Amino acid sequence: MNLNKLFLSYCKINNLEINPNQLDTIEELNLFYNQNFNKSLLKKIFTKQNSKTGFYLQGDVGVGKTMILNFFYNNFDKTKQRFHFNEFMISFHDFVFKNKIDSQFDVVISCGRKSVIPSIYLKKKFKNKIINIHIQEPKVSLDNFDFVVAPEHDGLKGKNVLTSKGAVHYLTNNELNQNENYLKSRINSQKKIVTLILGGPTRYYDYNNQVIDGIFSKIEQNFIKNNYQVIIIPSMRTPQNIIEKAKNYFDKDQIIIPNVDKKAYLSALAISENIIVTCDSSSMISEAALTGKPIYIASILPKKNDKRFQRFRNLFKELNITRTLGEEIENWNYQKLDETN
Repeated sequence: MNLNKLFLSYCKINNLEINPNQLDTIEELNLFYNQNFNKSLLKKIFTKQNSKTGFYLQGDVGVGKTMILNFFYNNFDKTKQRFHFNEFMISFHDFVFKNKIDSQFDVVISCGRKSVIPSIYLKKKFKNKIINIHIQEPKVSLDNFDFVVAPEHDGLKGKNVLTSKGAVHYLTNNELNQNENYLKSRINSQKKIVTLILGGPTRYYDYNNQVIDGIFSKIEQNFIKNNYQVIIIPSMRTPQNIIEKAKNYFDKDQIIIPNVDKKAYLSALAISENIIVTCDSSSMISEAALTGKPIYIASILPKKNDKRFQRFRNLFKELNITRTLGEEIENWNYQKLDETN
């Protein structure tokens, strides 16, 4: 990787003045990268292991420290995780000083980026007295944990890695049964039910009008015209304008849930014959697979390489769990995916 060349191009594209001190810093970062992360297999075998684990960049306010580190992070092609110093310290202090930490526990289970540091801290403090388990890829060395639980499509390898087919989630069949009747009063008993579960924009997928119109059109042609009633369930990431668009697009016979409503979500999963999930959420697809019902994936063209999500969707196709929205409506069976329980 030639950071110097990439940085010059970055400055030109963003109309930034080229600063000699910043170029010196980029040269040091390039050297740091090549000495510690860009070794050939032979060099890794035959050279002494004295790699540096980090570096410290200092300077006055406004000289471009954050810009340079963001540039380095975005071009760093290894497993990584970004913490601003303030975010790091807040997370660390909140955990260490606001929680009573003693040895009255045996297992620590962490999940997500912000819980990585407390889990590592506790493991170093109590060592073999506790077992620490992290759910999802931690973006740090796996050696910090006794076990890491991650879906197959993350591609994590290690003696302490436990893999699942889908994303680990909290839903249970008991919850579905308990909430089944929540939406039943709004259901047309003369029609079959299909539920659309909406995600939202991410760095990989864009929810523009053309995308949403395409999804809504396929639902209208494939389901509504075949005597289905549609339930539309938004998620935390669903923009309000998409919900309003659904209200304007579909007639009043269709059920549009206007906000995040867990009971409506569980009820819709329980009473639907078919389920549609947008492709941007492996978690929602995994939750839908708990039902054992046919799942159609609403495809969205990615803005960047989404091969990790593609691996997940390909696996679910191989397991006979999913089809692509737009294909002929059919009923099929598969073993319910209930890995959490």
